[in-house]
Amino acid sequence: MRLPRPHRHDVLIALTGLVGGLVFWALGLHMAPVDERPLKGAWVLLPLAVMAGAELFRRTWPQTALVTGAAAIVADQFTQSNLVTIVMFTDVIYAAVLYGTPAAARRIPVSCGLITVAVTIGFLAWFRTPEALVIGVVTGLVSLAPALTGVAVRDHRDAAEAARLRAEQTKLLAEIDRTQAVVAERARMARELHDMVANHLSAIAIHSTAALSIGDPGTSHEALSVIRENSVEGLAEMRRLIGLLRDSGGTDPAAASPAAAAPSLTAVDALIEQAEAHGAPAGLRFALHDARDGQGPLPAPVELAAYRIVQESLTNALKHASPGEVTVTLTQDARSLTVLVTSPYERDDGANGPRAPGSGAGLVGMRERTTLLAGRFDSGPTTAADGGKIWQVRAELPMDEGKSVL
Repeated sequence: MRLPRPHRHDVLIALTGLVGGLVFWALGLHMAPVDERPLKGAWVLLPLAVMAGAELFRRTWPQTALVTGAAAIVADQFTQSNLVTIVMFTDVIYAAVLYGTPAAARRIPVSCGLITVAVTIGFLAWFRTPEALVIGVVTGLVSLAPALTGVAVRDHRDAAEAARLRAEQTKLLAEIDRTQAVVAERARMARELHDMVANHLSAIAIHSTAALSIGDPGTSHEALSVIRENSVEGLAEMRRLIGLLRDSGGTDPAAASPAAAAPSLTAVDALIEQAEAHGAPAGLRFALHDARDGQGPLPAPVELAAYRIVQESLTNALKHASPGEVTVTLTQDARSLTVLVTSPYERDDGANGPRAPGSGAGLVGMRERTTLLAGRFDSGPTTAADGGKIWQVRAELPMDEGKSVL
């Protein structure tokens, strides 16, 4: 069995104690007269050496060091006794409580207290004089006092370690929260950017395709006018988003532009008119059915989500819908706002492709906006009342603003 390597501080303590004990012995400084103890002379050095050896393992083998030290202190009582041996024993008890197992740290102070009481009562019964109490006090100072000191230091050490672990956990949780916040902000920015720009870029793509495929100068001029109009509006939306980002970065809110205000459902009419102008060449008609008359104001996150869902649904209709009527229906009750957008969908044979390319990010964005408000979102082809096929987008947005993380 290989002995553990003593800690350098323990080696220093052991050497200091051994040298100090040798000096006391050389000077003839003993705890008891020579005629009161059976072992005289150099016998006092044996317990001193054993106690110094126990000090070597006070940190690595604390309980073994305590048992060895206890044997040495008992043997020291048969010699003239050395003060340094007794002092080192108090340190061995202290180290056993501080570095030992939790069970040992609980048992040792109790054992020392019982030993102190037993020694006091025993010497009182033997000597039958009040001076015997001094022996009990000395026993308590040698055994119980260092044990209680070890308990106090260990408690402080454990509390400091627990505080350190809590600080590390708090730091880790803060880092996780920061990472999640960054991811959430990036997702929010991606949704905003897509919803603001996709509509204008889709219109540009549709009208540029028309301008290239039709040789009529008048039609081409009209298409180019629409392209310019949507380019300007897209740039304005981009400036609005950039302004919002700058304002959230710590700039003066008073300097924010009025254009930076978040869109709301009051602007849905403008979306319908814009979609009507863009979809007319493709045979698309647009209608708005707003059944929210008399209802109270909506929370801002619900307004924004509903507006963006309508905007993206109209953009998808411009890209993919068959000729016919696209309807937007808004209904509201005390608990939620419902957005329903339907458009003709009769392209089963795939003969006609979309009028503008799409990546599917629009549906993903609408679903994310609804989920962030703890609502329900459905989209897909279905059968209309007249038997025709339509594409339906339906979002239920709860009115509980507290759930919003938009």
